[in-house]
Amino acid sequence: MKIKGVALIMLAAVGWGIGGIIADILLDKGWSPIVISLYRGMIGFLIFFAWLLLRYKAHWCVTARTYIWPLIAGIGVAGNSTFYFWSIQASNVPVAVTLMYTAPMFVLLISFLLRIESATWFKWNCIIGVLSGVILLTGVYKPDSIIVGFSGIAAGLASALCYALFIFSLKKASANRKPQFTLTVAFFSLSLVLLVFTDFKEGAAVLASADIGWFFLLGIVGAGFSFILYIAGIRLVSAATASVVAMAEPLIVSLLGVLLLGEAIAAIQLLGMAIILTAITALSLHRSF
Repeated sequence: MKIKGVALIMLAAVGWGIGGIIADILLDKGWSPIVISLYRGMIGFLIFFAWLLLRYKAHWCVTARTYIWPLIAGIGVAGNSTFYFWSIQASNVPVAVTLMYTAPMFVLLISFLLRIESATWFKWNCIIGVLSGVILLTGVYKPDSIIVGFSGIAAGLASALCYALFIFSLKKASANRKPQFTLTVAFFSLSLVLLVFTDFKEGAAVLASADIGWFFLLGIVGAGFSFILYIAGIRLVSAATASVVAMAEPLIVSLLGVLLLGEAIAAIQLLGMAIILTAITALSLHRSF
């Protein structure tokens, strides 16, 4: 059962990684990050809604209060995906996905501020490790020849902060609710939020464009089935195992970015990525025990 759980989470990570590559292709074709994120969210919503209908049980108790955390989770994932795509546009896929995976650091800092967790030397060392890795990854230590521009760094860290909000809200929402309900409401919230900021002419143009297949593939692989596989996987393994296996996504995305998109990664950036992923993995393992 444990091997099956690991395999499902690994497949989910591969799906998210492929989603990042598809988003990069669509960005190169001139589509905006908001429109790409909107279609990913709407298609994901339709998949989760169908899943909800298939698993619906009449005795499920749904009140107004049960919608609050899923709605907040939707706002988090809306910001996460949009800023992630902006970061890809301003830098490249490997840098963007690695910056996004600094999210556990923000979760920890928020936990410190809210006094949910106590600060320890180990946790602060992990945070320092993440920040050191970000410095090497982006090249901010050499302002005159910075590797990644400020907009790419800001968008990447903003995606991580939104991802942290999504993780926190999803955990709260899933405490007493079925995952089908939580994901359906969250992605419905995502779609509503992004509709407010979407250029409707560009959004409508997608339906008549030759790229519509890419958008559907992004929603199906990069949202719908990846989340379903992940949820199925985490039921079979521990939280520590799930967090470590999910770290495969940055590595998968980086490999796909180099092989399929020809994106170059400097040796110093690889060192920064390794430091970030090591620190985040150590932090995740420490907090799971």
